[in-house]
Amino acid sequence: MSVTIDIAGLRPERLAVVPSPLAELGMALHALSEPGHHPGLQGWVTGVTARLDSHLADRMCEADFLWRTTFSDLFMPFAGIPGRGTLPGATLAEELDQLDKLTDEQFVDAALEFTCALPYSTGGPDALSDPEARHRALDLAAARGPRQLRFSERLLVDPPRIRAWLRQFLQDCDEAFFAEAWSRLRHQLANDARHKTDLLRHKGLAEALAAVSPAVALDEPAARITVDKLGEGHTAVGDGGLLLVPTSLGWPHLMVLHRHDWQPVLHYPVGSPELAAPPSVEQLALRMTALSHPVRMRICRHLARSAYTTGELAQVHGMTAPEISRHLGVLKKAGLITTRRRGRYVLHQLDVTVVARLGSDFLEGILR
Repeated sequence: MSVTIDIAGLRPERLAVVPSPLAELGMALHALSEPGHHPGLQGWVTGVTARLDSHLADRMCEADFLWRTTFSDLFMPFAGIPGRGTLPGATLAEELDQLDKLTDEQFVDAALEFTCALPYSTGGPDALSDPEARHRALDLAAARGPRQLRFSERLLVDPPRIRAWLRQFLQDCDEAFFAEAWSRLRHQLANDARHKTDLLRHKGLAEALAAVSPAVALDEPAARITVDKLGEGHTAVGDGGLLLVPTSLGWPHLMVLHRHDWQPVLHYPVGSPELAAPPSVEQLALRMTALSHPVRMRICRHLARSAYTTGELAQVHGMTAPEISRHLGVLKKAGLITTRRRGRYVLHQLDVTVVARLGSDFLEGILR
């Protein structure tokens, strides 16, 4: 499973690494709504929450599905502007002006993303003009709860009103807590953008993407970027550009904007543990599957304490050596055990470091 970006024909001047204050505000709202996703931000979340005005906190809950359960593309409006080459604004005010440039159809489709009702990577009818798409969106919004349904109804009846509400809400968040945070974060993001830009110029795209995340790979002959994700999608730069947007608040989320007819964006975390090369989604699934078998669980119980030969394990478990070998092969393929030779014997042992990381690897994998 992965998201791919076709970069055939991408001109170097259409590739840019640029921070986005609006995207970072979106990540701030997500961290405040889902602090469990971001344990490293616990102190900041606690501080902001403690001094947050109760009225603003209530408004934050009114449409939190735009940044809590999904990260709405509304936070990267530059990608939807015609020409597919617009850069993020230098200030939040500039990006809010970019948000105003989206058509009502674009705004509504992006806001309804949480319903999964509309085509994303491919074109399709929009909920404003197509009765069937509208009905499906409202039906799925109702399944998410009354708040989502009320918001979706207002959105479809009067998009300008919701647009004005969202703009004012974001401005109030900026005044309440984000401006202070951005004054600190923008320097780190600017430094990272300069570093990645230098890599692009002097080392090439493959090196720059490797520095973005081990989960991002470039197939140069195929002119394709592949992002290891628990999901599938595809986009292409076409005659437009490709943006790399760093985030200080985003780990473990590595996101790809691949909405149909929008400029592709890779939104990646900086200064994060992700650079320790987490396993791919496929490798993670392999490890979870390997440990789901009761016999292999019992084998691991022994291998966690000491190294054993195949024969010793066969005797302990009352099984044949070939049966034990097959189970050991599954565990080894999943990267859960190590082997070493001692004379004519081969000893197997559980890699406890890998197993200890499974919980955090699983969380990072499904959130990435």
